[in-house]
Amino acid sequence: MTIASSFRHFDELQPFNDRQHLLECISVTTEAPDVMTFGFKADKDSWFRYLPGQFVTLELPVKPDDPVMRTYTLSSTPSRPFSVAVTVKAQASSIGTRWMFENLKPGMKLKAFGPLGDFSFVRHPGAKYLFISAGSGITPMMSMTRWMADCAPQTDVTFLSCARQPDDLLFRDELENISRNMPNLNLGFIVETHAPRHGWHGLRGRIETSKLALLAPDFRERTVFCCGPEPFMRGVKSMLESVGFDMNRYHEESFQPAAPPAPEALAISSGADGDAVSTITFTMAGKEARCLPGQTILQTARAAGVRIGAACEGGLCGTCRVMKVSGEVDMQHNGGILDDEIDEGYILACCSRPLGDVQIEA
Repeated sequence: MTIASSFRHFDELQPFNDRQHLLECISVTTEAPDVMTFGFKADKDSWFRYLPGQFVTLELPVKPDDPVMRTYTLSSTPSRPFSVAVTVKAQASSIGTRWMFENLKPGMKLKAFGPLGDFSFVRHPGAKYLFISAGSGITPMMSMTRWMADCAPQTDVTFLSCARQPDDLLFRDELENISRNMPNLNLGFIVETHAPRHGWHGLRGRIETSKLALLAPDFRERTVFCCGPEPFMRGVKSMLESVGFDMNRYHEESFQPAAPPAPEALAISSGADGDAVSTITFTMAGKEARCLPGQTILQTARAAGVRIGAACEGGLCGTCRVMKVSGEVDMQHNGGILDDEIDEGYILACCSRPLGDVQIEA
């Protein structure tokens, strides 16, 4: 294929569709201790359409018959649409991420759900921005900054990156390179402990009001995006609230799973029909189950021994998307499903409660 025909071929490509395509790993890069970036392309020719800051959920074959679902923010930018990347940190207790570190190699293919998510300046625009990140929470900010560098280099951004020590600061060199072509990108680095070294320019300690005022004097005028460990985000949010920041302009990203339902909530009534509000038919499993008041379709499926993949269980990640064959449900999602998917008949089992009898393709 010639270069000219390759460009004509690209013009004919359709966007990635997680119901039709798999992700194929094309690169593995070590970023820092216990941090790696995995690059992917679609297993069939296509391009990726998403918002900077969105995420994907990967189905990882940790066990052949019992895959695990893990949600990761895309660190790549949609301005470079023929591949995507996730940058992930493996904790000591990690299961899925450790499997990726030890097993995922170029050429391997994974099932993916998404991209989805609301954590993007496209959804929450502002005149100027303040990005505050810690550790691998930098990934959605990198996606947004990379897009701005490609498409809107005049954007006014103050980018604060926090870590335990300088070697843990992800993408520092790249950010400094980007700042040379983004005149309104101001960088600030904060580390808890460090040994002085040549070229180090940053603050020591933890983020606090005095450091924020020093690095971003006009922070009260900015739209804030924050991502990092839960305690870090709680601290940033509390700090901003304490100085009267307009919290309508504060946005944070979190994939903490919902608390598992109490065992009694998963019980399937074996008594009178009056104990249940509806019957759910799982057409592929060939099972019917009574659904108690307040139960979700996912909870009922589990109690009936019907497997539906799930990750966040809060209507965010889209992993538990299933086709509703008939019936009506009350679905209270958090952005994990697209309008056109709802129009096609799809629902999220984790946040859908039946309104009468329902048939589900599961």
